Amino acid sequence: MPTSNFNKQPTLVDNEKSPPKATLKMPKHIGKYRVESLLSRGGMSVLYLGLNPETHEPLAIKILSSEYVSNPEVVERFLKEAEIIELTDHPNIVKLYGHGKWEGGLYIAMEFVQGISLRQMILQQAMSLKRALEIILQISHALTHLHAHGIIHRDLKPENILLTALGGVKVIDFGISQIYTEKETLVEGEKKKRIIGTPVYMSPEQKLDPLNVSFSTDIYSLGVITYELVLGRLSHGTIHLALIPKGLQNILSKALQQDPKDRYEDIVDFIRDLSGYLTSEELKKDMRGSDYLGELSESLKEAQSLLVPAFPPSWPRIEISVASNSSSAISAVYYDFFTQRDGVYSVVLGESISTGVEGLLYIALLRGMIRSLAHFTNSPSSLVAALNERILEENREQTFSLSYLSLVPSENRFSYISCGHSPLWYLPAGAQTPRRLSSDNVVLGITHGEEFLEIASNWSVGDTLMIHTYQAGLSQNISDLESEESQFLEALLENLYLTGQTQVDAIFRKISKKGTNALFERPVTLISIARKA
Repeated sequence: MPTSNFNKQPTLVDNEKSPPKATLKMPKHIGKYRVESLLSRGGMSVLYLGLNPETHEPLAIKILSSEYVSNPEVVERFLKEAEIIELTDHPNIVKLYGHGKWEGGLYIAMEFVQGISLRQMILQQAMSLKRALEIILQISHALTHLHAHGIIHRDLKPENILLTALGGVKVIDFGISQIYTEKETLVEGEKKKRIIGTPVYMSPEQKLDPLNVSFSTDIYSLGVITYELVLGRLSHGTIHLALIPKGLQNILSKALQQDPKDRYEDIVDFIRDLSGYLTSEELKKDMRGSDYLGELSESLKEAQSLLVPAFPPSWPRIEISVASNSSSAISAVYYDFFTQRDGVYSVVLGESISTGVEGLLYIALLRGMIRSLAHFTNSPSSLVAALNERILEENREQTFSLSYLSLVPSENRFSYISCGHSPLWYLPAGAQTPRRLSSDNVVLGITHGEEFLEIASNWSVGDTLMIHTYQAGLSQNISDLESEESQFLEALLENLYLTGQTQVDAIFRKISKKGTNALFERPVTLISIARKA
């Protein structure tokens, strides 16, 4: 189903004649929200990462660029976007927190979604046919909610669909969305020079008359997205249905009909047909070798999730907060929490030198050995020494980094040991400067009979402890480790007065932004343990 060169034409934003962009000065506050950093800058708007001062939750703040504040049509469209998002309430649609005026113009405060765009996913990572269709169904459910509220998105494309760290979908960017019962008008001659939407994903009727479209125009866009996601590459405006699985061709053919009368008129009918295919024997016949590899990768990620707790434990008068990107790839990093005898609590961070599937298997082995040895000793140094011997007995030339924290609330103390991982950061109640407690030991699996040094200190109500895998001594040189330690300390000091999950999330975002690409190719985890009254 080839298309014309229409996809090479500029979009609505590109057609706007805007003055050259001046150097952007980041505001400290927008409305009641504190600005943390710049996320992106588009044609007519700027997106910041902000913080809600009441809940300390992160959010995305979209502001109208200053050069458009005096443009009535653009202002109306910006306000309409806030109005449309406010009408929605669905797990697959970005949430609105607030909107209004500030000294710089207009803003919209929305849910901050930690994830990547569907476009990035298509360009970077192949997925199984089944997983691709499951994502399309989530988008379809979002459209069901929008259409039920009379909203036509009009700019549905991979860039406007985010995949969250937990595998969910969020539809974003309602800048040109339209309420079906509210027809727009343009002055004479505007239609010829204005394109409302993104040409590659626009239905034929949206290209001809963008102000007179129905809900089926979103279904056409979804058909193009489905084609790209299943095929694993962008279409660039050209569709060849023969390239996709046979059992899916009739469904996409109907979704991509040129005449909206021949297309799915209701997204519910598209969901019905796609769900039927997803559970049919035809799907199994259509699966290729790469699909089975994709399913294997997804199964390994599910297996990896069994190595880390879904939620931190609820220990008496102890608040545990975790920030991690360990769900983003097959990981050789794990963390664990368990209770030992006599009211002793243990927190563990472990990492294998191996990566991929091999690293995942080794880290599962490490977790089992630690859990087994924890029944026989409460002493971190004794446990780690025994663990080192067990690893060497396996004779697999495998080494591990490890952080092991033992908490004894009844005695108001803790013990910590690090083997190739970072120091522990100790924040006494009311202190303005965190203390660095170092327990430098070699990584596990090097030599027999190694003696391991642990540190111990008092632990009072109001104190907070932090451990992380940001610095791993498995393969980095000293200068890299020192640089990363200073970056972590800077992030910690900037967020010293936040608490709990809000604090670890803010620190994690900061070090993620400063971290090198090489570092964040492997998962990083930050754990905070606060003593409560």
